[in-house]
Amino acid sequence: MKPTLRVLPFAALLALPLTLRAQNELSNFTATGRGGVINTFASDYQAIGINPANLGRQGTSLVSFTLGEVGMGVASQSLSKTLLKKMIFNSDEALPASERAALVNSLTGDNALNLNVDLNAVGVAVSLPGGFGGLAFSHRHRVGVHMALNHNAADIIVNGQNAEIMRQYYNPSTGAYLGGTNPPPKVSSVLAGTALQMAWTAEYNISYGVRVVDAMGFKLSAGAGYRYIQGLGIADIRVDEGSVTAYGAMSPLFNVNYGNLANDPNFSLENGTGLQSVGKGHGYDIGLAAEIGKIVRVGVSVVDMGSMTWTANVLQANDQNLQYTSSDGVQTYDVIGEVINQFDTDNKSLFTYQAAKERTVSLPAKVRLGGGVRISELFEAGLDVTVPTNKVAGNLTSSFVGLGLDFKPVRWLRLSTGVTGGAGYGASLPLGVTLVTGPWEAGISSRDITGYFNEKAPYYSLGFGLLRFKLGKG
Repeated sequence: MKPTLRVLPFAALLALPLTLRAQNELSNFTATGRGGVINTFASDYQAIGINPANLGRQGTSLVSFTLGEVGMGVASQSLSKTLLKKMIFNSDEALPASERAALVNSLTGDNALNLNVDLNAVGVAVSLPGGFGGLAFSHRHRVGVHMALNHNAADIIVNGQNAEIMRQYYNPSTGAYLGGTNPPPKVSSVLAGTALQMAWTAEYNISYGVRVVDAMGFKLSAGAGYRYIQGLGIADIRVDEGSVTAYGAMSPLFNVNYGNLANDPNFSLENGTGLQSVGKGHGYDIGLAAEIGKIVRVGVSVVDMGSMTWTANVLQANDQNLQYTSSDGVQTYDVIGEVINQFDTDNKSLFTYQAAKERTVSLPAKVRLGGGVRISELFEAGLDVTVPTNKVAGNLTSSFVGLGLDFKPVRWLRLSTGVTGGAGYGASLPLGVTLVTGPWEAGISSRDITGYFNEKAPYYSLGFGLLRFKLGKG
C-alpha cells in the first residue's frame, strides 16, 4: 500500500502515550469518584466548563490551585473485556479464522468503543474581596474518541475484500466489478449508522461568577466563561442513510504523509514538527446557581457553545459509490490499525478525500442540570443530568444521568461514590478516595469499579491528582 493519510479517530490512541469523549469532570478526581456528578459540587477552578455561576458562591478558600489533574476512561458496550484487552494490549496476537464471525458481531454496535482523556495542566481560582465573586483560570487538554459500526462496516474491517457486501459487487481476488453497467450502492447506504470520531483540543479558560441575589433563604449566582481553543486533531466520519460527513485535520505530531494532496491549491499544509495547532476556536459557558435555605443547591448551565475553524491539513470526503478495498482484513487483533487503513486516502479503500482550505464546525455543546443537598462539610449528595445538543466529534453520544455523594468519615478522608448511566458508558458504580490534610488534597478514583471485572461491557477509568491546594478562608 502506498503512503496514505490516516485521518481517523484512532489516531488519538496512537498519541495517548504522548499526552498522558470529552467530559470536563474527568480531570477532576473528586468528580470522577462520583461518576461525573459535579454541577452542584463544583467550586473554584473546577467550575470551569461545568457551571461558572458556582464561582459566585461563598467558597471555603481565598485561593485554590492545582497542577496535573488527569482523568481517562475507555469502554465498550458491544466488545467483551477479553476482546477489548486484546485490541489495546495484545493487538499482534493472531486472529483465528474460526473467531472472525464472532469479532464482526462484537464490533457491531452504537458504542463499540468510547475513549476520553482530560488533562488539567494548571488551574487557579481566586475569591475576590468585597463580595465581587470569584475568578478562575485553567489550561486543559481534552481527547475524545467514539466508534460506532454497523454490520457491514465491522465485516469490512475484519474481512476486507472478503466481506459479504464486497463479494456481492467485486471479485475478491481481482477486484473486478460484478455488477455490469449498474453502479455499486452508495457508501451512505452500505455504512448507515457508522460513526468514527476523534477530537483533541487544548484550552485556555477564564470564568467569572458573582452573587446577584442575596436574600434570606435564597441566594442566586450567575456566571460566564470564555475559552480560547487550539485544535490539535479532528476526525469526524458519520454515515447516515443518504448522507455522509467525513473530514479531518491533524497536527504534524501525527506525521501524516499527504502525498500529492499537499500540492493542491486548496490545501493549507502545516508541516512543522511536534504538537502544532491546525485550528482555533472560541467557546462560551453560561450558568445560574441557587442556594435554597441552608442545604439545597440547584444549578443549570449551557457549556461549550461556540465553534472551531480548522485551518490547516484539512481534508474532506462526500458520499460516493462503494469502492473495492485492497485489504484482506485483519490477521491479528489490530482492529484499530485496520480501521485506519479502511478510511485513509488510498484509492482502494472506502473513501477518497479531497483537499479543503478550512472547515468550521460547532463545539460539543451541552446543557447541564443539577440539584443537591449539602448537610455540612461532612456530607453532600447531588443529582446531575447532562444533555448533548449536537453530535459533533468530542461530544457525549447520549444523555448522562448520575447520582453522587461525598462523605467524610473523618476530617482527613473524603469518600465519593454514586450510580451513573448514559453517555455511551452504561450503568456505572464509581468510587473515589481523597486525602485532605490542611490546605493539601490528593486522591484517586474510578468512574466504575465494576467495569474492571465485567466480561460484558467493560469500562476502565481512572482519575487522580496529587497537587490540589486550598489556601486561606473564604
